[in-house]
Amino acid sequence: MFLLKLVLVCAVVLAASFAAKRFGHGVAGTLSGLPMIAGPIMGFVLLQAPLSQAHAIAVATIVAYPAMVSHMVAFAHAVRRWPWWVSLLAANAVFLAVGGLLVWIALPLAAACVLAAFAPWAGSRLMPAHRRERTVLHIPPVELVLRVAAAAALAAAIMGGAPVFPAAISGLLLALPITGNVLPCFTRVRHGADATIELLAGFVRGLIGFGAFFMVLALALPALGAGLSYAAAWGLVLVIAWALQRRRPALTVPPVAAD
Repeated sequence: MFLLKLVLVCAVVLAASFAAKRFGHGVAGTLSGLPMIAGPIMGFVLLQAPLSQAHAIAVATIVAYPAMVSHMVAFAHAVRRWPWWVSLLAANAVFLAVGGLLVWIALPLAAACVLAAFAPWAGSRLMPAHRRERTVLHIPPVELVLRVAAAAALAAAIMGGAPVFPAAISGLLLALPITGNVLPCFTRVRHGADATIELLAGFVRGLIGFGAFFMVLALALPALGAGLSYAAAWGLVLVIAWALQRRRPALTVPPVAAD
């Protein structure tokens, strides 16, 4: 089961990387912001843990959700000034500070849902200005391997620690952006600050689906149970993903010289 979870994480990182190659950084970020990793992990939680514990984790994830958006915004501003590793530390420091504060405040679920619904809108407007590139990219095979390895290591640490901690801490760990920590670092080194900010802006768009997924679980689990709530959450994510895809700008493909 643990290996299956890691395979899902690796598959999402590869899918996002191939999406970046084909459609550009913004689409890769949007795909990664959707609950492609946290959703399956939450499915395993629903199978293995009592419903009350799964509900508590979903609520804690919604409470900590604005910290994810703060992470992306902090990362985007940091890459303008600092190298990738300093930006990574700064973004995670902001995530832990905001997430820890929200968990400590222990907002009521209704207030947490309102804040979660507002967070992506605020994050999109707080993103720094950048040049929007949507061109076909080249990602060497060795970099794909490194991306997958880094994501797998981070996911293993999160999944290994989640059962040990209380539900509030597990929810905060589940909200920690795995691909949001891995992909921007590689993008910053190879493609520069503008491309990284475009990627992170896409993350914020995709996080609309992430927030909706856990909002449905937090609100519906006590009344509908695990199966119906999980299906409803994924149904809403698919609708949001379709809507985001409909709004996607066209890819700019470099012209091919005539023979």
